[in-house]
Amino acid sequence: MLSTRVTKRLGIRYPIIQAGMAGGTTTPELVAAVSEAGGLGTLGAGYMSPDRMREAIRAIRKRTDRPFAVNLFIPEPFEEDRDRIEKAQRRLDRFRREMCLPASPDPGKYRESFEEQISVVLEERVPVFSFTFGVLPSEWVERLKGQGTVLIGTATTVEEGAILEASGVDMVVAQGSEAGGHRGTFTGSAAKGMVGLMSLVPQMVDRIRIPVIAAGGIMDGRGLAASLMLGAEGVQMGTAFLTCRESGANSVYRDAVRKGRDDGTVLTRSFSGKYARGLRNRFVSEMEKYEEEWPDYPVQNALTRDIRREAARRGNPDLMSLWAGQSASLSRSLPAGELVRNVVREAQDLLQGKR
Repeated sequence: MLSTRVTKRLGIRYPIIQAGMAGGTTTPELVAAVSEAGGLGTLGAGYMSPDRMREAIRAIRKRTDRPFAVNLFIPEPFEEDRDRIEKAQRRLDRFRREMCLPASPDPGKYRESFEEQISVVLEERVPVFSFTFGVLPSEWVERLKGQGTVLIGTATTVEEGAILEASGVDMVVAQGSEAGGHRGTFTGSAAKGMVGLMSLVPQMVDRIRIPVIAAGGIMDGRGLAASLMLGAEGVQMGTAFLTCRESGANSVYRDAVRKGRDDGTVLTRSFSGKYARGLRNRFVSEMEKYEEEWPDYPVQNALTRDIRREAARRGNPDLMSLWAGQSASLSRSLPAGELVRNVVREAQDLLQGKR
């Protein structure tokens, strides 16, 4: 009943993909546990150096021989506006003073080299490669598919789904507006990409021929069953795995997610310069009046890095980027494998009319 083109193409038992959440949440332990349970674990490597990526990939392989994915960010053009950067630094210094951090530090490089990161994916012959923020250049599509890697892109509109299909990917993640973390929109404004999942999935399924994977607000078997009924052939779950035992999220982050409410998240540019959904906290509330004045992503992301890291070290949720989706309150504190099995059992009961 849960066998789809997604499960067959990926070589997994259940149509459940753990989202590639960057920033340390997707530990090798989490990725391997999801894959071992029959889903597809994903290493969120967007902020990892090539060396750290290689270490993590090999650590995953020591824990499982089942398929897994690596997720990266497609580089986007950005402007290094010195005036905006200086203003941003002055506004951020108030939080640095609170935590006795140096004022206006040099953030160093804004992002890792995508070419070096994806070269590791090729060299390590990763079975599945997923990406967001754009379209993978044809050079990499050809090289990865040439060695048998399955490609999964991310779309927030039907138009983006069609563009990704034309580019040669094997599957598309339909990211609904409910989803936690950064928006994957790459055509038009962020507002244009704010389509709810229940509207997005059936329209995308009707438009493109390759499998569609639903993402955004899916936390249990109800979400999986509903997505399949809408025509999706799999689901991608992020927030649901944040509170799992193997997650790299610290206890403060996990507690905040578990206490989340349906109206407790907000879209913000203040942490990174790119719209992302997370739990509202003091940083977001006090900085939202500057939303349109922050530097572009990834510049702003680099500028706030020291604040976010120190806040996490101190266990201060007021200054952390607490990325989470709108269904955060449905999160469960379980081992990842148990969560996968529960979601499958719940969905099967619903699809068989047992509930």
